[in-house]
Amino acid sequence: MKLATLRDGSRDGQLVVVSRDLGFAHYATGIANHLQSVLDDWGFFSPQLQDLYDELNAGRTRHAFPLDTTQCLAPLPRAYQCLEPVTPLADLSASVPATQSTAPSAAVRGSPALQQVAGDGLLGARAPLGPRDGEWQLDFGAGLAVVTGDLAAASTSGQALDGVRLLMLANTVVLRALERAEREAGVGPVHSRPGTAFSPVAVTVDELGADWRQGRLARTLQVHCNGRKLGLLDAEADMGWGFGELIAQACRTRALRAGSIVCSGPLSVPAGTGKQVGTQTPAQRGAASLLAKRNLELQQGGKALSSYLQSGDQIRIDMKGPDGHSLCGAIEQTVAGEEVSRASGPAP
Repeated sequence: MKLATLRDGSRDGQLVVVSRDLGFAHYATGIANHLQSVLDDWGFFSPQLQDLYDELNAGRTRHAFPLDTTQCLAPLPRAYQCLEPVTPLADLSASVPATQSTAPSAAVRGSPALQQVAGDGLLGARAPLGPRDGEWQLDFGAGLAVVTGDLAAASTSGQALDGVRLLMLANTVVLRALERAEREAGVGPVHSRPGTAFSPVAVTVDELGADWRQGRLARTLQVHCNGRKLGLLDAEADMGWGFGELIAQACRTRALRAGSIVCSGPLSVPAGTGKQVGTQTPAQRGAASLLAKRNLELQQGGKALSSYLQSGDQIRIDMKGPDGHSLCGAIEQTVAGEEVSRASGPAP
């Protein structure tokens, strides 16, 4: 099934069930008001939501209405925690050596290194990007994310995947200059991750069919900047760690509670692999962030040509299903002025 949260003036919004083609929605008020309530008692609420979803797709609901994705908050507007992998990718054109931006030793030893990012006010798919201060080098990172149910400490990768409740598209907003400064200082992302945005709609993994393969999704993530293609990433081959490994690492020493979000981080073509996926070579698949694009330019032509995001720039992140319809709805964000970003904020 597919779920979304509509803006209603409250912090947690109003839960709705969305049709498979994203054309219509129906309020879930007779079942649950908020997504967190559903996650807290998934076994009780999800069958009821599934029945409503089936009725909606069959055209048998009396109060369905056209879905306006511009009115969607993040499917889970605030989360108990939000995690993402530490990425080793460095800006090769910057003065800071790449060795200062490598992931911690856990990743070297064969397990992913994770970091906490802000989960108290997650961004909707149309939230403005900011701040625009050019010295901070505003960037984005297109990827996926899952929302989990309760998981016991030391859960295996297989057990972790059984705990996946929903999948979404994700955009990690990054201030690259501050990121480098924080890594030089040996601290986590205190200020360099001002927010994470999510697709308007979240989907259960049964909607993905055979494309959901052991914690990876065999579909193409489409990334555009200012209307031009930046990347067509293979979400299976270009995801560094599968969600099973990521979630298992998150609950390695402690339990994970329902409503935790685990992000893939920006998808990235494995460097130096030369691996071709379908008809797409690594170079043709492109990049999921401006940092990755700058590095590709540097490697191919000796100079990074792309600048970081400026006021008025637009990004679009989407993924289509086999039927040609958007799977979760697109993330479409525009860089606004600093004062607009502060006024908008993560809260509705």
